[in-house]
Amino acid sequence: MKSCMEIMLDRRSTKKYKDTLPSHEDIDKIIEAGLSAASGRNMQASVIVAVTNKDIRDRLSRANAAVMGAGGDPFYNAPCVLVVLAEKTAHTYVYDGSLTLGNMMLAAHELGLGSCWIHRAKEVMYQPEWVEWIKSLGLEGEYEGIGNLVVGYPDGDMPAKKERREGRVVYVD
Repeated sequence: MKSCMEIMLDRRSTKKYKDTLPSHEDIDKIIEAGLSAASGRNMQASVIVAVTNKDIRDRLSRANAAVMGAGGDPFYNAPCVLVVLAEKTAHTYVYDGSLTLGNMMLAAHELGLGSCWIHRAKEVMYQPEWVEWIKSLGLEGEYEGIGNLVVGYPDGDMPAKKERREGRVVYVD
């Protein structure tokens, strides 16, 4: 079993997926890791919407592509999308949601799954259709989309590790 440090250093974004949906058990483990992320004042502002329904997944993908101003599938054919929303009443909601996404990416990697953080959740989730969708899920309050985590089985090899840019650490002793 890999150590936490090895998982953090080995993880890469996956940009090509097989059609096979991960098991609900694995999706639940990824979600559990996300819900265990640190949050400001322990407010736990993040909410995760697990989308495994292909029709809704495809609608989300089209809405994301429209915001991006492009065609194609910005979700890279991944069969699962974990939409991270956060309650705007928490002062640290963007950071909390970001930590949620980070934890889930690491958990997916540990489970042998690929993942990729896809932006534009904020813009998509402010559209009237998706505001109503959030309400239809029983979520009350004002939420902002923080990010979409696409998850699935990689189709092909994982990308090679890229060199890290130098000069990003300054010690003050």
